[in-house]
Amino acid sequence: MQPAGFLCGSPPCACSWWPPRRSLRRLRRAYSGRPSRLAGARTMAWVPAESAVEELMPRLLPVEPCDLTEGFDPSVPPRTPQEYLRRVQIEAAQCPDVVVAQIDPKKLKRKQSVNISLSGCQPAPEGYSPTLQWQQQQVAHFSTVRQSVHKHRNHWKSQQLDSNVAMPKSEDEEGWKKFCLGERLCAEGATGPSTEESPGIDYVQIGFPPLLSIVSRMNQATITSVLEYLSNWFGERDFTPELGRWFYALLACLEKPLLPEAHSLIRQLARRCSEVRLLVGSKDDERVPALNLLICLVSRYFDQRDLADEPS
Repeated sequence: MQPAGFLCGSPPCACSWWPPRRSLRRLRRAYSGRPSRLAGARTMAWVPAESAVEELMPRLLPVEPCDLTEGFDPSVPPRTPQEYLRRVQIEAAQCPDVVVAQIDPKKLKRKQSVNISLSGCQPAPEGYSPTLQWQQQQVAHFSTVRQSVHKHRNHWKSQQLDSNVAMPKSEDEEGWKKFCLGERLCAEGATGPSTEESPGIDYVQIGFPPLLSIVSRMNQATITSVLEYLSNWFGERDFTPELGRWFYALLACLEKPLLPEAHSLIRQLARRCSEVRLLVGSKDDERVPALNLLICLVSRYFDQRDLADEPS
């Protein structure tokens, strides 16, 4: 008895292809339900589209049909080529038609795609925009800083950190926020008063500054991750000097050419700086030069010209 849905004596698998001498015309007749002579017998069968495509492939090895219902011990290795090919047939017959992947949602927590917005920065209010000369000077100084960091990276990386400096793992978002901004600011969720650096200060509470001995230990993946963590924080809160220092240090360590994710992050940073600048009540506010600087570096050093401020 021929199995329904097949034109051969066994289910389609890697070793039971039709001989290539059978014409495509006969296959089409069989698929359409019209009578066709196969192997000297008049038969009519329905062939699924997927099986029809598979059966067009030539037979690679002569394999006799086997009893797929007969059990076999998978722990016993095949002793002959025929037994090996028979094992392949049996394993192919046991494979499910549809396989569903078991996806761990925790691994998809981070965004897998990068959406790059083409919108520019908010125009600076009257009198807030820096001059072109000032922007060029900042870019030149920033370039010098980057060269120095790159040149002396190995030296600073070899310096021993203080016992209270425990750098979080790259994927620890909350840990990096507390490390950079301090546990006090992260707990309050608001801007706290800035504390001047002095001996005996508790950096765990106010955050560690971006020392060269710290940022030199961060690889590009960690730099991009921390830039993302702080950008997300900045997206919902006001600008602080601590935040500005870390942004400047991370940009100084960010290698060119930029990866797509880093490209999107620095554009997001510049746009957020322009939004905060609109809310500043006075052009003499100390936040204005810092915000202008970050916009300037993103737009003019990293070649995001559409985000640049028009010179005043």
